[in-house]
Amino acid sequence: MALIGRLVVIAFAFLVACFVAGLVVVTAILFPERSDLGIAPIDQSAFQIVIGFGFIFVSGFALIPAMLIALITEALSIRSVLAYAIGGGLVGAACYLGLIPFDPETFRFDSIDHRQFEILSGAGILGGLVYWLIAGRNAGRWREPPPAFPSPPPLPSGSPR
Repeated sequence: MALIGRLVVIAFAFLVACFVAGLVVVTAILFPERSDLGIAPIDQSAFQIVIGFGFIFVSGFALIPAMLIALITEALSIRSVLAYAIGGGLVGAACYLGLIPFDPETFRFDSIDHRQFEILSGAGILGGLVYWLIAGRNAGRWREPPPAFPSPPPLPSGSPR
């Protein structure tokens, strides 16, 4: 039963982390246009739709690498915030590199944009931190037996049982 509850917490933490990472990606991509003084403010409903698409994009590409990180941290009971930040950065980097064409003859990625790589890696780090806040702090605790209750204090002599 504890495992089912833990899986629900992991799924919820993944969704929240993907939402935060998607928000970071969308905001960072839109930031250069926002800094131009010649444009009007962004429509809030359009911004919410773009954030929704960013969430779908991040959660779709990050599902398999994030599940691997969650499986490793749960199996080894890793609860370090640094491990989740590094894992999130690796997931963000893997998501970006998965979108770029790879030339197998030269073993190089074609046309890496460093700004986009940094944005997705940073979003992955932030997503890893959010995941740690929700689920990572208790990784592997579902396998530990519940603490035993202490025995009650002895009754005073002469009291009815």
